[in-house]
Amino acid sequence: MYGLRYDTGSLPAMPIRLGAYEAIFGKEKSMQVIAVTGGKGGVGKTNIAVNLGVSMSREGLDVLLLDADLGLANVDVILGMSVGPTLADVVEGTHQLNDVIVEGPEGLRIVPASSGVARLATLDQSEQNDLVRSFSEQIEAPDVLIVDTGAGIDTTVQTFVSACKTVVVVVCDEPASLTDAYALMKVMRNDRGVRRFEVLANQIDSPARGRQVYDRLTTVADKYLDVELGYLGGIPSDAYLRRAVQERVALVSKYPRSPAAVAIRDAGRRLTKNIYDGEVPGMGFFVEQLLRQPSASRH
Repeated sequence: MYGLRYDTGSLPAMPIRLGAYEAIFGKEKSMQVIAVTGGKGGVGKTNIAVNLGVSMSREGLDVLLLDADLGLANVDVILGMSVGPTLADVVEGTHQLNDVIVEGPEGLRIVPASSGVARLATLDQSEQNDLVRSFSEQIEAPDVLIVDTGAGIDTTVQTFVSACKTVVVVVCDEPASLTDAYALMKVMRNDRGVRRFEVLANQIDSPARGRQVYDRLTTVADKYLDVELGYLGGIPSDAYLRRAVQERVALVSKYPRSPAAVAIRDAGRRLTKNIYDGEVPGMGFFVEQLLRQPSASRH
């Protein structure tokens, strides 16, 4: 199927935690894993990841944000937080995973990144087993795991993206952004077997312009890539977003009625509409996906 287009529509808020949902309806909990990525830097990827996480947490979901941007890790900077040990210290065995996680706004939990995480690629089998065990034993699977990846197409970015069930590609209305987003999708499709991408247009002038950005990307994908594209919507350019960045706070917390905050909430609801149909049973399974050799057709 080439360049299948679909819209996910708008959905109501979900004010209850999944635990309460299961107690009532008896449905087994699953964890939704979302990668937020982009073909190039400067498209606002980390800001999107942070505000998606805070927005979902505000609506009652248990959300864990993994800062996997190993080159320019800055979730803590955006939120004005101080962090101590990172995931690299867990890998090295000097700290427990519970020592690393920090509490963010609205109950969002964050796993800070470090360049030391690059050693994930060289762990032996025993070390891999220890890391999987630490995730599965020390963290109860959240409702949503958001992975903020680095920009570009290096091996680390590919590894994190391919371990996630849902891939959100953030693009701007710039030729370089669209070109690099296409290159990212091409590499992920050809080398990692990823077939489906959710496109989020950021810093746009109007909803119509966001749709045009998506259509331009889809036109090329229709012609050259065997992938499915979905449109999550557009995040407008917003003075309140710039203010939130300067104040080092989450936009959706400080300025929840701003145009960008409303659009981010809508995108988050679209992403979580199928949360009860996820295919990842827990944190240990996600880490196993992260550590295993690449394989085709996983999405």
